[in-house]
Amino acid sequence: MSPQAALESPVFRFYLAVAAGLLVVAGAALALLKWGLHKDVDHAWRAYRGWLLMVPLGLGCIFLGRAVAITLFTVVAAFGFKEFARATGLYQDWFMTGAVYLGIIATGIVSLVKNPNEDHPGWYGLFMALPVYVIALILLIPILRNRSQGQLQMIALAMVGFVYFGWMFGHLIFLSNSVHAYSYVLYVLFAVELNDVAAYTFGKLFGRHQLRSNISPKKTWEGSLGAFLVSMALPWALRFTFPHFGVSECLLAGLIVGIGGQLGDLAISVIKRDLGIKDMGATIPGHGGILDRIDSIIYVAPLFFHMVRYFHDLY
Repeated sequence: MSPQAALESPVFRFYLAVAAGLLVVAGAALALLKWGLHKDVDHAWRAYRGWLLMVPLGLGCIFLGRAVAITLFTVVAAFGFKEFARATGLYQDWFMTGAVYLGIIATGIVSLVKNPNEDHPGWYGLFMALPVYVIALILLIPILRNRSQGQLQMIALAMVGFVYFGWMFGHLIFLSNSVHAYSYVLYVLFAVELNDVAAYTFGKLFGRHQLRSNISPKKTWEGSLGAFLVSMALPWALRFTFPHFGVSECLLAGLIVGIGGQLGDLAISVIKRDLGIKDMGATIPGHGGILDRIDSIIYVAPLFFHMVRYFHDLY
């Protein structure tokens, strides 16, 4: 990944054109609804402004190269964890929180540097072993502090914080090292967001039956099925972006996004519902916090990563 490689990549140019086109069309549609038809689109307009921030930032960092993309994704993981730590109360324990931050930074570093025994970018072996070392560090903290009372909850939250927001999301970071980085990273980002939009759209149009009433009351079975069908069709529509994929890989790519993306969203909804909050933060206008935007990617990234590595390896 580099600016020159991005300019020469038909995959990157395709996603750049699609993103720009969608932003223009969405902006024109909202303008027509607001000023032409005098509809109330304030919430949609706030969400659109959020996309105007996120899309250029993400594509710009990917364009600038592997190191910049890895840095961006690592920062996103750190801010996502920060929202989780603040919401759950883990942020009050700076030792535990600091250990998780160190683990997230280590995820970015091992994704950036190469194994001294191999000629590939990214230290895959150490990346896979990181949870062992970070969890060992988390468990060491109460021992060093000679403290036992009330530590179990902080230990559990810190472990979830690193494994979920650092390591699982870190699989998207490590995908930046693949020889097909543009195909894989951009597909995961695009497919997951399209899955979310499809679930919302189909739910609004046809939703009648709640999917999980006690977890996310606004989600419906109809919206979920619509998102699943869109996600299953997408790998075939984008087949030219990974021509090395066979039928099995395309089917699995659709299943991973269609099911995994929705499970990731529901998993964060469980946490939010238990905490009694609507959004994890307010960082992105119209979208809530960073964690509200990346929750589906957290599930999809490791599943897609290991599917790719099983069939084709990364390099």
